[in-house]
Amino acid sequence: MNDTKQSSDRRSAHGRSGAATAVPPPAPMRERRRPTSQQWAAWAFLAPVTLYLVLFYAYPLYRNLDLSLRNYTVRSFVQGDAPFTGLQNYLTVFKDPTFAPALLHTVVFTAVCLVFQYIIGLALAVFFNQHFRLSATLRALFLVPWLLPLIVSASTWSWMLNSDSGIVNAALHAVGIGPVNWLTSPSWSLTSVIIANIWIGVPFNLVVLYSGLQSIPANLYEAAALDGANAWQRFRRITFPLLRPVSAITLLLGLVYTLKVFDIIWIMTKGGPADSSTTFATWSYQLGFGNLLPAFGPGAAVGNLLVVAALVFGLVYLRVQRKQALS
Repeated sequence: MNDTKQSSDRRSAHGRSGAATAVPPPAPMRERRRPTSQQWAAWAFLAPVTLYLVLFYAYPLYRNLDLSLRNYTVRSFVQGDAPFTGLQNYLTVFKDPTFAPALLHTVVFTAVCLVFQYIIGLALAVFFNQHFRLSATLRALFLVPWLLPLIVSASTWSWMLNSDSGIVNAALHAVGIGPVNWLTSPSWSLTSVIIANIWIGVPFNLVVLYSGLQSIPANLYEAAALDGANAWQRFRRITFPLLRPVSAITLLLGLVYTLKVFDIIWIMTKGGPADSSTTFATWSYQLGFGNLLPAFGPGAAVGNLLVVAALVFGLVYLRVQRKQALS
C-alpha cells in the first residue's frame, strides 16, 4: 500500500517537473506596424526643412569644400573637370603675404565690434528697462539701423565719412580739428568700417538683452534695495549674473555674423587702401571674383577657414553651456 502511494507521488512529481520545464510554444511573429497618420504628418512637416537644409546649407558647404581641394579655372568650373590638388590651395593661402594682415584685421574687427556692440547694447537695454515715458518709441527708433538694407547703411556711412564733403569732417572742422581721411588712409580705414558695423549691430544686442532683462524677477531688485544695495551693486550682483545665458548666445550670434561681414567693408573701402581693411570675407571675394583670372580654389579655402572658426566657437559655446548645466 505504501509502495503504491510512493510510486504515485513520484509520477505526480515527475509530471509537475516536466510541466515546469516544458518550452512554451513560440509566440506568433509580430506584424510590422504601419506608419500612423500622425507619423506621416510629422514627416510631411519635416521634409521641407530637411530639403531646405540640404539645398542651401549642406550642398553649398560640400561644393565649397570641393572647390578648395581642386584646381578650378573658369573653363574647368563650367565643365567640371578640375584636377584634385588636396591641400595645395590651403598652402597657397597660408604662404600668401596677404594672409597675416587679413587674419589680424579679421581678429581686430571681430573683437572690437563684439565688445562695443555688447557694451552699448547692454547699457541701452538697462536704460530702457526703466519703463519711462516714450521708452517703447525710442526702442523702435533704435531698431532703424538694424532694419535698413546693408547697402543703404554702408552708403550712408561712406557719405558721412567722406574726406571732402562728409558731415563728420564738417563737425570736426567746427571744433577746430583738421579733416581726417577716414576711407582713404591706411591708418583710419579699418577704424571707419568698425564704427559703421558697431552702429549696425547695436540694435540686435539691445533687443536680445532687453528681452533677457524682462525675464529677471522684479522682487530680486526690491529685496536688494531693501538691503541697501545701490544701482551698481544690483547690476553686478543680480542683473549681470542672471543675464549670462542670454549674453552668451548674443555674443555667439554676433561673432558668427561679424566674422562674415562683407557688405559694409566692400562698399566703404573695398578692403583698401593697400589691404588696410581687408578681412577674410573680403579677401575670399577678391580671390574668387575680384580678378580677371579668378582663383576659385584659394578663395574657397579662405571661406572654409571662416566656417571652421565659427564652428570652433560654436562648439566651445556648447561645451561651456553643458558645464554650466551640470554644475
